[in-house]
Amino acid sequence: MFNNSSSGSVAWGVAMSFAVVAGCASPKAVVPVVEAPVFTSAKLVVPPKVEPVSPNLNVSEEIARVCNLHFNDVGTAPKFAFDESVLASQDGDVLSQIATCVTTGPLQGRRLTLVGRADPRGEVEYNMALGERRASSVRDYLGRLGVPDGSLLETSRGKLDATGTDEMGWMMDRRVDVLLQ
Repeated sequence: MFNNSSSGSVAWGVAMSFAVVAGCASPKAVVPVVEAPVFTSAKLVVPPKVEPVSPNLNVSEEIARVCNLHFNDVGTAPKFAFDESVLASQDGDVLSQIATCVTTGPLQGRRLTLVGRADPRGEVEYNMALGERRASSVRDYLGRLGVPDGSLLETSRGKLDATGTDEMGWMMDRRVDVLLQ
């Protein structure tokens, strides 16, 4: 089947090298970014669970428990309006409770991460910027309530984790998650 001569072996080796190189040169498939458990120092880090606390905000379960936050079930309430980053009046009530908790309450001195999110419509870059504006509006509001800017980290996931497929689902995607660092 194979020629044992050195020219046959060289030809076969060249053919195999070409096949390997050609396989390496093909474009790689684009894999979507999703939040998943992260391993750090051989320790599994699971993203915190969040619950809706106002029309535009979700808060980690730990913050809600430790700060004894009081809020209505707004899981079905509208979130940020399409293409908007303005907070609703109900958001102020929850943010006021969070500000008190991290400035003078049980989480005094702790840092928060504000994660801006968008629905899946629109370009990735545009939705990342929209998520940033939404997180910034929450940061600015908390800053006016006395939360030091250095204790707030804002980030955007844009539409990367959006799950909505219709207007009701898209409303749930348009929010800011407040997480304890």
